[in-house]
Amino acid sequence: MPVTADITLSITGQQTSVLDLGTAAFPFALTATSRFTSGTGASQLDRVFADTRTLAPSATEDLDLAGTLLDAFGAAITFVKLKGLFIRSAAANLNSINVSRPAGATGVPIFLAISDGIVIPPGYTFAWFGTGTGITVTPSTADLITIANAAGTNSVTYDVVIVGVSA
Repeated sequence: MPVTADITLSITGQQTSVLDLGTAAFPFALTATSRFTSGTGASQLDRVFADTRTLAPSATEDLDLAGTLLDAFGAAITFVKLKGLFIRSAAANLNSINVSRPAGATGVPIFLAISDGIVIPPGYTFAWFGTGTGITVTPSTADLITIANAAGTNSVTYDVVIVGVSA
C-alpha cells in the first residue's frame, strides 16, 4: 500500500523587553519540514505504525519494529529503516513516559548507547525525523524501542507514530 507524508515541526515566537522609550523585540522562527513520497529510497516511505497505547503502573513494553506491530489494516509491519518516530504523552498522565534503547544488543540505535533514552513528561512530545536513508532496523539485534511508565502509581497513555521503509 502506498504511503505519503508531510512532517513539519515548527516554532515561532517573539521575545520582548520594555525599554525607556519603547519596546525591543526579537522574533524567532525555526521550521523543519520533510516531504515523503511512496517508496523505499531517500525521502520515501512505505510503512507506518500509529496507535494510542496505555501502560499500567510500572509497566514496560518493547515496540518491535521487525514483525510484531500491525498497521491500520491489520497487516504485520517489518521496518528495515526507521525514518521518523513521534511519541506524545497524554496531558492527563500523572507520570512521565521513558523512551529508551533497551539493554543488550536489541535496540534500534536512535540513541547513542544501550540504555540511553529520554523522559517525556505529561503533555510533552518527542519527535525525530528526516528525509535521508534512515536508521537501520535489524531483526533480533536492533529492532526494539522500549517505552516505560516512569512510576508505579498510575497508568499512562501515549500516542505513537513510526514511519519508515521495508527495504
